[in-house]
Parts: sequence; C-alpha cells; structure tokens
Amino acid sequence: MKNSISLLFYIKRAKFDRNNKANIYLRITVNGKRAEFSINRKVNLEKWNSEANKVKGFSKEAQEINQYIDLISNKIYKIHQHFIDENKSFTSLNVRDVYLGKHKNEKMLLKIFQDHNNQVEKLIGKEFAKGTALRYRTAKSHVEDFIKFEYKLNDIPVNEVDHKFITGLEYYLKTERDCAHNTTIKYITNFKKVIRIAYANGWILKDPFFNWKARLKTVDREFLSENEIQNMIEKEFSIPRLDQVRDIFIFSCFTGLAYADVKKLSKENIVLGIDGDQWIKTKRTKTNTISNIPILPTVATIIEKYENHKEALNRNKLLPVLSNQKMNAYLKEIGAICGITKNLTFHLARHTFATTVTLTNGVSIESVSKMLGHKSLKTTQHYAKILDKKVSYDMNLLKEKLKLKGNSNNQNLQSS
Repeated sequence: MKNSISLLFYIKRAKFDRNNKANIYLRITVNGKRAEFSINRKVNLEKWNSEANKVKGFSKEAQEINQYIDLISNKIYKIHQHFIDENKSFTSLNVRDVYLGKHKNEKMLLKIFQDHNNQVEKLIGKEFAKGTALRYRTAKSHVEDFIKFEYKLNDIPVNEVDHKFITGLEYYLKTERDCAHNTTIKYITNFKKVIRIAYANGWILKDPFFNWKARLKTVDREFLSENEIQNMIEKEFSIPRLDQVRDIFIFSCFTGLAYADVKKLSKENIVLGIDGDQWIKTKRTKTNTISNIPILPTVATIIEKYENHKEALNRNKLLPVLSNQKMNAYLKEIGAICGITKNLTFHLARHTFATTVTLTNGVSIESVSKMLGHKSLKTTQHYAKILDKKVSYDMNLLKEKLKLKGNSNNQNLQSS
C-alpha cells in the first residue's frame, strides 16, 4: 500500500548500563524505508516484552512508559495522516523530523508565545500595563510546564495543539498548579490569543479553540459596610504608619481607585470639573482607560491632611503610599484593631466604593462604571448582583409609589 507506515518500539539488548537498563527506540518504516530515534526512556532488560513492544507488568514505572509509548504512537499516526490529507509525498525521515520538531517549516508553540511576549514587553506603557505583561509571562510558563509534564518535551509544534491539549491544560492548572477556576480560564484566554496569532498567520489550519468556551464563575466580592467604614474612620491610631495606611485605604474607598492608580496620583490629577468642583482625572494603570471622579468631602480632607507630607512632596505625589505588600500587611493589623473579620486588602476599598459608597446610595451603575474606568458595563454589574440592600431600597420606593397610587384609585372608586 502506498505510503503505508509501521512502528516498532524495541531495545538494543547489547547496549545496557550498569543497572541492566537499555534505551527504548522507535523505528518508523514508510514504504520499506526506516528512520529511528531514542524515545529517552530506559527499561530493565528483563521487563521488556519484545512481542508487545511494551514494558511488562503493572508497576507505576511500567504504566508511565507504556502510556508514553501510546502517546508517541498516536502522534506519529497523526503526522502520517496529516501528510496524506495534504497530499504530500513523505518518507520515514520526514515523519520523524516533524515529530522531533526538526521540520524546517514547523512553527513551535513556545517560540511563538515568547515572540508575542517580547512584543508585549516593548509596548508596556503604550498599549499594555506591566500587570498584563506579567500575566502573559506566567501563562507561557504554565504552558511550558504542562508540555514537560504531559508530553515530556521542551516544546511542541503549534499544529499539535488541539481541543484535547486545551482541556488537558485546563485540568493541569486546576489540579497540578492548584489554580482557581477563574484564574485557570484567564491563563487559557491568554494562551488563546497566541493560538489565534498562529491561525491568523496560517501556521495552523484550524482554530483548536473553536469548540472551547470560557465560562467564568461569578465571584461574590467582599466589601466593607457603612458601619465598618465609619468605625475605621473614627478609630484613633497611636502608630503613625497605621494612621497613614488607614487614611489612604479610606481615600480609595471614596474614589474607587486601585492601588497602582492611587500611588501614581500627583497634584496635576486634581482638576476643576464640569460642575465647578474639584475632580480627580487619571488613566487606569491596568486598562489605560480614563477615570473621572468627583472629590467627596472625605477625600478632600485626606488630601488636605497630606498636602505638606515630606515623603509625598519628595516624590511629587499626592499621597505617601507605601508598597502594596506593606499596605496589605498593615491593613491586617488595622482590621484586627477595628474588629473587622473580612480579609482586608487594599483592593477591597475599590469594591467598597462600588457597592457601599455608590450603588447602595443610588448612584447609577453607568456612572459607577465610568468612575471605576471599566471598559464594559458587565464588569460593573458583578457588584450590583450582591446588593440586597439596594434592591430592598428600590422596592420600598416602589411600594410607596404603588401605595399612593392605590389610595388615589380608592378615592376615585369611592367618589364614583
């Protein structure tokens, strides 16, 4: 049969090491011509079954090697079928070289990923934030580790990425790397962008993500209640660093600005708004979107308090913001002193602004979204889903309106 292929896994019994182990080889035969290579696995001479081309027994080592042999066989047959589907002539050497990644036209997955990441790094501050670049680096590292874990290789051709690879990566991140569901989905979405680049460039013929859907789970975000905010504001701290961190945290509770955005604020970010009052105008570090926030009285008080702070003046910043690590560490102390049992982090202030300070008090979700610098209203809607107090408030207003209307209707009925 034209272009027929056969595979033979074998050991060279004459070549064994001092532990009586020999290398396992694969011989690929196409139309009577052979090509062979070591699969980088060794087996005890007595454990090799020459008839079955497998390791004898059911030990953990035997199962791992036999599974690896099956994996190689499947990949070789896929390569063989790909040559046939493309109607290309090929030899056993061509099949071997494609499998080993030596084929001159083969694009390697991690190489493409790294090229993409290098471009992102160069565009930090222009099109991408530092955090975005870091996420892509981490995503690439996870993919690299998965390839070593699952395929025992340093890289694979990008055209070998299929739906099974994607779901396998998802499972690996959740089990071996202990990533939460949403974190896993975000890493795979980063990886998806790289695959789309390969597809757009014609390096792969099909998009392996076609049948894969990203489904993020809704997470209930913690936030401080009105009483907790007030308790923290009124608490007197004898330790200056705790007083300072508390003030900057409260500043974020009443502006919705994330840590990176608060840290970079300068006096130039304080401008006269359309209403004649002072506003904060800044670009979000994470998304590069504009945030325009009217300055509330609590915020104005904090700005005035640190107007002549030596550290802030030396750095030409609005506030003396410590490192994110220190801020979060000191917030734990503040939480304990104030009797707050929630996991107090600086980012909790942003959630508090969205919920307790704005949405609960009747600020429209569109205005909140704009102040938070969200690109999509969907992102802001996550906050609105957990506001039972706001629902209760809105429904009570409706009840009052219906009550008044009902009284009016009753009077009309009685007079008719």
